[in-house]
Amino acid sequence: MSDEPKQQTQSESKGEPKGEPGETAKKKPEPRELRSVTQGTLLLDGRSLAYTATASTLLLRDAEDEARASVFSVAYTLDATSAEQRPVTFCFNGGPGSSAVWLHLGAFGPKRAAFADPQHPPPPPYRLEDNDASLLDVSDLVFVDPVGTGYSRIAGSAKAEDFQSVQGDVDSMADFVRLWLTRNRRWNSAKLLCGESYGGTRVAALAATLQDRGIFLNGVVLVSPALDFQALEFQPGNDLPSVLYLPSYAVTARYHGQLAPEPADLAAFLAEVRAFAYDVYAPALMRGAKLSESERRAVLAKLVAYTGLPEVFLAQNALRIDNMRFGKELLRARGLVVGRLDSRFTGAEDDAGGAHAASDPSYSAPLGPYTALMNVYLRDTLLIEEDRAYEILSMKVNEAWKWELPKGRTGGYTNVVASLRRAMLDNPRLRVLFASGYYDLATPFFAAEHAAQHLGLEPQLRANVSEAFYEAGHMMYLHAPSRAKLRADLLAFFAAAAPSA
Repeated sequence: MSDEPKQQTQSESKGEPKGEPGETAKKKPEPRELRSVTQGTLLLDGRSLAYTATASTLLLRDAEDEARASVFSVAYTLDATSAEQRPVTFCFNGGPGSSAVWLHLGAFGPKRAAFADPQHPPPPPYRLEDNDASLLDVSDLVFVDPVGTGYSRIAGSAKAEDFQSVQGDVDSMADFVRLWLTRNRRWNSAKLLCGESYGGTRVAALAATLQDRGIFLNGVVLVSPALDFQALEFQPGNDLPSVLYLPSYAVTARYHGQLAPEPADLAAFLAEVRAFAYDVYAPALMRGAKLSESERRAVLAKLVAYTGLPEVFLAQNALRIDNMRFGKELLRARGLVVGRLDSRFTGAEDDAGGAHAASDPSYSAPLGPYTALMNVYLRDTLLIEEDRAYEILSMKVNEAWKWELPKGRTGGYTNVVASLRRAMLDNPRLRVLFASGYYDLATPFFAAEHAAQHLGLEPQLRANVSEAFYEAGHMMYLHAPSRAKLRADLLAFFAAAAPSA
């Protein structure tokens, strides 16, 4: 049995209401909350799990009790269990501007997009299958679409800029979590956050904000996180990305057969490149023009050996390697670019002579199947009747994002490492897991490792931080062996973070 889905009223207005001079303008109609409840089963590890799926919108209100946003989510709760005894995990993707579709239908939800080869998915029609890596056996799950993504929309007199910033986004998602806990009577449940990519930015800051409001957490899962944007932005005068991307360049070159001789032992090779990056490469870049010619030649030779890039290219770029240029240059002789989200993927471009990769084959490949399957799943399984577009990834939101800095700062990069540190100091039992793919050229694993090592945590809290690495890309769950490893790592994490589960 399921409740009859309700059609949400559009909150947009076509200009100001007309009326006689002096007549009070009418308010926009308040959107109704959407809610559809359905039942499902999941076969997981030989067990049949019965669950309830609730697809709904919650209205976020301002201090005057006026609706300011309608936030869509899909929640899965296991049947025949005591809700309070079950952990609940709030899941967010990134962008900014992305819906939660990737973690929902790719990683942890009860159903998963089914195709054997993520680099070359078949043409439609696509299908869903039971997700053998779902976390529903250890936690209830809430997949949240931030404002401007999925079916989540601005309401009333609120403006886009109220939500499209680091702090505005965190505040609205904190409002959502509080309201969801209240509506579902889950204040006393174990609570966890999971964020992928910019979702990692979101949940690292959200953890501190929630705890400031008295909502203490058991755990934070960071999947391919973006935490310190200085590590990701290739800008003049910022050498940190060149250092932290180098191991990902090296493992990518090895994967595509661009190194001679090819390193046989991946772990030993990565340990060697990590050490070179920190101990030799970073100091060399810091020295700039003071680097002697012999030292420059030695560094150059190592970069050729580790990246497979032409010596002349590396010399012309002053020993620094932009990730988009690397993606274009590595396989240029083959007429291919490598993926940004997953550098194992390759694709062709119409501008073979361009300096930068213009497209990302590792995003293009899953986009069609996930978009089709999400729209089918919403209507046919979750019984959501909605004619508006489900925003898989809104570039309008992404391009309008305000990357504000902390008060008193006049320059720099968004960095939420300090927020995560504060959350852990305020809550000494809070556990954090970093999950990173070796072939990620968007948020490289060495940058996540660097952030984890720079949390500045006291020794007694270091045991609460764990790291896991996968022979896959940004969305490591698209790779079957990595998906299985991710589930195993998370089962151990949940057992430690929420041991009563």
